[in-house]
Amino acid sequence: MLEIKLYPLRHRGALHIAVSFPFNMELNQEVGKVPGIRWSRTKRCYYLPFSQQNKSKLFKVLKTKGRYIDYSALAGVKPEVPVKKAIPLNKQNQELLDTYLSYLKGKRYSGSTLRTYKSFIEKFLLSLKKPVEELTNRDLELYFEREIAGRNYAISTHRQCVSALKHFASLQQLPELEAEVINTPRKDNSLPTVLSKEEVIDLLRATRNLKHRALFALLYASGLRVGEALNLKLNAIDIDRRQIIIRNAKGRKDRFVTMAESFIPLLLNYLDTYRPKSYFVEGANGGQYSGSSVRAALRQACRQAGLKKRVTPHSLRHSYATHMLENGIDIRYIQSLLGHSRPETTMIYTHVTQKDLMQIRSPLDETLKSLAKSDKNKSNPRLSRNNLD
Repeated sequence: MLEIKLYPLRHRGALHIAVSFPFNMELNQEVGKVPGIRWSRTKRCYYLPFSQQNKSKLFKVLKTKGRYIDYSALAGVKPEVPVKKAIPLNKQNQELLDTYLSYLKGKRYSGSTLRTYKSFIEKFLLSLKKPVEELTNRDLELYFEREIAGRNYAISTHRQCVSALKHFASLQQLPELEAEVINTPRKDNSLPTVLSKEEVIDLLRATRNLKHRALFALLYASGLRVGEALNLKLNAIDIDRRQIIIRNAKGRKDRFVTMAESFIPLLLNYLDTYRPKSYFVEGANGGQYSGSSVRAALRQACRQAGLKKRVTPHSLRHSYATHMLENGIDIRYIQSLLGHSRPETTMIYTHVTQKDLMQIRSPLDETLKSLAKSDKNKSNPRLSRNNLD
């Protein structure tokens, strides 16, 4: 069967749909006649501007008996919306922002934290209606009420924004502003989404794309964060020792994680098929795979597996930790494997593990059992009317 791959392609500053297939004279002629399609000598593929209309146009041409169209890479990808031109900061506020970033770099914050905090402070400075020197705590409270809580951002985002502004206030040492009394909202104590062991297997079996199946299996089998999996280099995987070294993870820590023995055949099949050059998973044109592509592929796999839960890549890590605890693994070992700095972080899985909870019998079961014992002449009572009447 002839396999045709459709995937997103950024080329000459715009998003396109790329069409790739083994050389076939008949198909080559058909695709070449699609209105608006072009051939890229550098990318070695045909491409069309990304739109729902062009996607349908390609399906109409390509969908013929004896051909398999792999369009999993397009899942969740949407046509680009023209980006509004950003409003630049004035010279004074830009200097404040640059000084703030230098201050954070001096504290050796990670690149991710720098980008996040920068966006918060930049947005805050653009919203100001008064000089920075006149800021009060009430100005910050109003900003949180209007721009963060008022726009229904997540509690975690609200906490990050407060932290960013606390650093900013501490650096500026403004006379009317006391950074230490700025309130941070309480952390959300919602329990993580955890898949059952059967649901994990159903998900992996429903994932048709080999690359995605290998990635999802790795996230679950080794309990990785999605960022750790996307940053994973091939030279960090030791198949003989069944170990993976995670370098410079959250908190700038290295750690070893175990590799499931049952994962190795899938891993070897994936490596032999896709032949990645540097990273464990790579994009269509090399380089790191994107997190948005992973999430889109996972949503598609969940639909195919019939899962109703809201599943994210991190749900597979939660499931790994919970199932390890249910299997009797000491929580201190799980903490080390997950790379948690504090045992309190790992303790959340004691609230979702089913090992002991499944042993607790409902009072309804106990009541029906007692009724059955008290009257030996009656059949086992059930909740259906014909058995209780």
